[in-house]
Amino acid sequence: MSFLNTTHSGSVRNVIFQENGEWFAVALELNIIETGDSPQEVMMLLDSAIKGYVDGARKSGLSVGVLNQEVDPEYEALWNEVIEGNDTQHKIVYSTTVHQLAALV
Repeated sequence: MSFLNTTHSGSVRNVIFQENGEWFAVALELNIIETGDSPQEVMMLLDSAIKGYVDGARKSGLSVGVLNQEVDPEYEALWNEVIEGNDTQHKIVYSTTVHQLAALV
């Protein structure tokens, strides 16, 4: 397997959505999920979690595999639905973004 992300380069796709009245923020390649009361709250929580995760991986000398996890099929499908402009199956999508890992170090 060829790894795309390292502790100094690469990117992570993020999606923020609401389902059943609760907001979720997901970092797809890292399998980090944050929940909260507003899209702004989960966005801040996710940003902090990604920074801590990457920093922890770098400081601990962990394999780059932790930065290139298999994406949960539910979130991969949601990402693709949004990108392709399809119905998101009862989810309100606030944003889809890509975090550049180099900006976190």
